[in-house]
Amino acid sequence: MMKKIIVANWKMNPATLQEAKQLFNSIKKSIKNIKNTEVVICPPFVYLPNIKSQISNIKLGSQDCFWENSSTNRGAFTGEISPSMLKNLGCQYVILGHSERKQHIGETDEMINKKVEVVLKNNLRAILCVGETKKEREAGQTKKVLKKQLEKCLKKIIGLSNRQLANLIIAYEPIWAIGPGGPCSVSEALENILFLKKIIARNFNQKIGKNISIIYGGSITSQNAFDFLKEKEINGVLVGSASLKADEFASITKQAQKI
Repeated sequence: MMKKIIVANWKMNPATLQEAKQLFNSIKKSIKNIKNTEVVICPPFVYLPNIKSQISNIKLGSQDCFWENSSTNRGAFTGEISPSMLKNLGCQYVILGHSERKQHIGETDEMINKKVEVVLKNNLRAILCVGETKKEREAGQTKKVLKKQLEKCLKKIIGLSNRQLANLIIAYEPIWAIGPGGPCSVSEALENILFLKKIIARNFNQKIGKNISIIYGGSITSQNAFDFLKEKEINGVLVGSASLKADEFASITKQAQKI
């Protein structure tokens, strides 16, 4: 059985470096005895160097990156962060295509595709987020939307090596379930995750499809985490606001130990 992956997405939090250090240290202390579980903390860019020095049994991740490794004749890319920079800081994971970036920053599937490609080429683990809106779900378009997102976001990586492709993680995160919307039911999440696995197998091969982890995100708390984690086909969870509370996140992480 694959290790369960527990990813903390701090988003644009906390407000200060001191708070970030305190939060990380509290989490680290609370889960120091965790085994056979991959725990990933994804803080804002500005906190990465400070948290890097404190990493122990926790992996470091980024919330985004750019699709070039350096400034080139195509541009200097002011304000962007490259995968090679992240790798130099000790990052092993990168969240890509989060719905909030699509909604507020205008990221497209084509942009995300380029990011996924360069992240995998740098031998980093790409956590690709896909999910449908409430309107799309109510219209019965969930599978159509997921298929379109996945195929567009993975278009340029089909030619990569099996080793590079094995670093891909899909995060099924229905947009309507993020925040106050409440989580997706386990049965619905499982149905859509199984569908995603079929799409992956069809675009690559059965072996790669089996090796790619698919995790669930959307209003995960210590009260519901085990319901998702106990399912064999759900390889972990992507945790948002609950990851900003050390005790809550530690409790979620410990749920994986019960599997």
